[in-house]
Amino acid sequence: MKRFLFLFALLLVAFTNACERNITRSEDGSLRVETSITAQALQEAIQAAIADPLIKEINVSLQPGYILVSGQRERLNDSSKTDTLSFRLNLGVNDGQLTAVVSQTALDGKPLDQARIDHWNETIADRLQKMGQNRANTTLQSVTITPEGVQMTWQVSRK
Repeated sequence: MKRFLFLFALLLVAFTNACERNITRSEDGSLRVETSITAQALQEAIQAAIADPLIKEINVSLQPGYILVSGQRERLNDSSKTDTLSFRLNLGVNDGQLTAVVSQTALDGKPLDQARIDHWNETIADRLQKMGQNRANTTLQSVTITPEGVQMTWQVSRK
């Protein structure tokens, strides 16, 4: 079992270079994994999660406790014109899983439809969770947003 946990820890480190990881062993044999996602990696993940080829130049601004996202969206009928997109992104934990809540959405000052927001909530949370940690027997303990990045703390059980 110790050999398995050691190999598992090595795989965690090699999982992605977009995240910095700190792994410690608890007294019960489980692992505590702390991941840090940089603003650049976060920006790329949000762009990919949104998956709209008309949205260009996504920028993130990390604030204490939340993320401001802005970008430009080409108009479907005239690619020479763009509209400004902006929204607030809050990250949290629910039942050991990462949650994302997009709010204060605006496309040139007009709110986006709720179906699009719900989809973004799901895809952003899924993509960021996979960046941070997405393994069996893993529970997200906390997520913190600072101006330096997003930190997530995971508990990896021995089961």
